[in-house]
Amino acid sequence: MTVEFKLPDLGEGIHEAEIIGVKVKEGENVKEDQPIFEVETDKAVVEIPSPYAGIITKIFVSPGQTVTVGSVMVAYDIGGAEPANQAKTAALAESATESSANSKATSTKESTQKSAMPAAPARELVASGNGKHSASASTAASVGAVVDRSRPIPAAPAIRRLARELNVDLYLVRASGPAGRVTREDVMAYAAGSLESRIQDNTAGGATASRAAEAGTASAPRSSAASMAEKFGGGGDEKGGGPLNFAARAAGQAIEYPDFAKFGKVERMPLKSIRRKIAQSMTQSWTHIPHVTTFDEANVTDLSKMISKYEKEYAERSGNPKVRPTMTVFVLKAVASALQRFPQFNSSLDENSGEIVVKHYFNLGVAVATERGLIVPVIKNINEKSFYEVAVELADIAAKTRSGKIELDRLQGGTFTVTNIGAIGGTGAAPMINFPEAAILGMARAAEKPIVKNGNIEVGTILPIFMSFDHRLADGAEAAYFVQHVVKLLEDPFKFVLDI
Repeated sequence: MTVEFKLPDLGEGIHEAEIIGVKVKEGENVKEDQPIFEVETDKAVVEIPSPYAGIITKIFVSPGQTVTVGSVMVAYDIGGAEPANQAKTAALAESATESSANSKATSTKESTQKSAMPAAPARELVASGNGKHSASASTAASVGAVVDRSRPIPAAPAIRRLARELNVDLYLVRASGPAGRVTREDVMAYAAGSLESRIQDNTAGGATASRAAEAGTASAPRSSAASMAEKFGGGGDEKGGGPLNFAARAAGQAIEYPDFAKFGKVERMPLKSIRRKIAQSMTQSWTHIPHVTTFDEANVTDLSKMISKYEKEYAERSGNPKVRPTMTVFVLKAVASALQRFPQFNSSLDENSGEIVVKHYFNLGVAVATERGLIVPVIKNINEKSFYEVAVELADIAAKTRSGKIELDRLQGGTFTVTNIGAIGGTGAAPMINFPEAAILGMARAAEKPIVKNGNIEVGTILPIFMSFDHRLADGAEAAYFVQHVVKLLEDPFKFVLDI
């Protein structure tokens, strides 16, 4: 019996993957769960196991090729046996989602909010009724409409990237290309319609609210801008701002670049999956979040001595020489303590609803430099873990991230990020916030410096600390108090460890 294996859903937000390696050959007899492909997504390198035991009859992909979810990758001859349960294949997708009830509830809420966003452009397309991109009333994405997401969307990788950059859901775009293929014009038209309808909705909402106020009613609809103004204080112009600023700019006129080749030899290289994701995330962060950075220093002389004294204890206990009570371990635990005291830095601003989302879980991302770019694995529920447990997990995620074997579920769910440039050098930095988090704390290289203490000059070990934060969610004083909390814990490590 011949069966085909298609690229499974590798996790939330991943629509395509680049084939890095093919680990089997045609005619080869493979076992169930045997690794058959290695693919790179915009989050990590993933090994795909075989869902069946049988003989490979045809391989449809090759290294360097980009394939979309649902594309046929390989065909098997499994004899007379029935195909195995597809649950094994689905396990890859399940690994990319949280298993706790709280996380599921949060994901459901976020998914509902995201799916509701394109409703306005769909209504606008129905109302306009002109052009090839107008949608019929029967297929319009009304607020309660159900979209069939099991069907594949015919679209080139470049079109999918464009849709992601514009925050456009391809399932809601009316395709005009041959055989129902989504074109660039389709995506641009949808994004433009989305922007126009948002402006109209805001204008109509403001007019309705004014009329309702004049009539003395309390049921006037309120735009997200009004909700934001009430929450943060002050009024403001509701025609500007909002969730589509980035999409509006991206949907405008294309950026013009000079002819670089006119001045000398050039080389053009494709922006690979992870690098492309980093570029998109950094643009999103800088565009949406007003960054402010605060700087401080911690005298970690006593902490450095304690680390040196007990450095081998963790390695011997774990059997892994990479497991050590490093400065990063103590900073992570200090940040977890500070987040519990200053919850505004463990939150996100939902621009769609005009609400602050405060997370009551503490999942710290750790920036890890790799050959493919900067990747941020997450240590979850760090407030519930001991220093030793954090050290073990930190060594594990760092090794797996650098080798490209980090699990997808360990790249999601972060609430705050810590970055350490100390191993590279430098005395400080103004790091970019990992969108949609509220802040990121970094540290540079700890070095011996002269310290004036009680009128005497001593030599101490100084650790530069810096934190970028979302100025919409916190003020400079709050950020300074947060960093000072971290500094005090690091400067008195014995009190810190004893939790006094």
